[in-house]
Amino acid sequence: METHVSDLFLFGTLLDDALRGLVAGCDIAGEPAVLPGHGIWRATGGDFPVLGLGVAAHGVLLRDVPDSALARLHFYEQGFGYVPGHATVETDRGALAATVYLPGEPVGSSDIAWDLSDWQAQWGPMTRAAATEVMTMFGTVSGAELRFRMPMIRVRADSALRAAAQPSPVLVRRGFGRDDVRIADRRRPYVHFFALDETDLTHTHFDGSQSGTMTRAGLHSGDAVTLLPYDPVRDRVLLVEQFRFGPLMRGDPLPWCLEAVAGRIDPGETPDAAARREAEEEAGIILQQLLPIASHYPSPGALSEYLFSFIGLCDLPHLTMGQGGLAAEHEDIRTHVLPFADLMALIDSGEVENSPLILSALWLDRRRAAGGFA
Repeated sequence: METHVSDLFLFGTLLDDALRGLVAGCDIAGEPAVLPGHGIWRATGGDFPVLGLGVAAHGVLLRDVPDSALARLHFYEQGFGYVPGHATVETDRGALAATVYLPGEPVGSSDIAWDLSDWQAQWGPMTRAAATEVMTMFGTVSGAELRFRMPMIRVRADSALRAAAQPSPVLVRRGFGRDDVRIADRRRPYVHFFALDETDLTHTHFDGSQSGTMTRAGLHSGDAVTLLPYDPVRDRVLLVEQFRFGPLMRGDPLPWCLEAVAGRIDPGETPDAAARREAEEEAGIILQQLLPIASHYPSPGALSEYLFSFIGLCDLPHLTMGQGGLAAEHEDIRTHVLPFADLMALIDSGEVENSPLILSALWLDRRRAAGGFA
């Protein structure tokens, strides 16, 4: 049976009509189809679908997909390591040969059936937002390059949705919003762990007039957490020490910094969960309780990064140094357990020069003075 490369069987996330339209660049309806002898299972590495053994994998068959739309769909799937394969599916018209997306490398599957409606509820908005950025790259980068960029694209999308869902209060500010900024042009000359955004814009002045066109540039990253572990019984804190590129760029002769535990919030993860995960990864500790300090922009003039800062109550029985971090992320972390008074002395001496750590220490000092954690 000859395979028609323009006939495409979909069984996973592209069954979401809105996502499929974003990726294909047009609305493409399909007809019900079944891949016999297969099932659709959750991957062991996350909530995405993989084909495995089963009775029947239900999906849709897109007939005679235009070449332009097919190229866009292929590009998008390459961002997740999927490549076109071949399958014979059953339709109301009988058996038909079609193209199907299969993992280019083996992907483990669980014994949990993948459910489209569950995925749409948890992952649909972020995935659609990420796809909007992805498809701006179509025709400009390779599928391999897209796959490299995809994790941070999803982090940026997740952060944008969190920002929209959790606006800060307007008590003193004028209340200007995004509609008061007009974008004339935007460019992204560099994309790696961060994206460098360069934008020509105007905005409303406080007197109601419009500014002249200005060019602004900034690093576009994702939301992150900081965590200062604290033992309220022993009055001790845990700090991490690691190499930082920023001080090296500045010309600092000592580019190793004392910091709070910190890390990026992964897509689908809450700030609380990220803080607990980072405590285990960087310091090997389990937190008893999380106390939110503040959520804030550390440098809003040039960074999109938004931090959720916490104190983490825990046991720190030993005044010893340790090692932490993930080798896969090139983390080489030295941990220090210190009396709280020593942390304040380090701030006074200037050896601690990391703003989230200073903020956390001052908040903790105020909380201790107000009666502690009883």
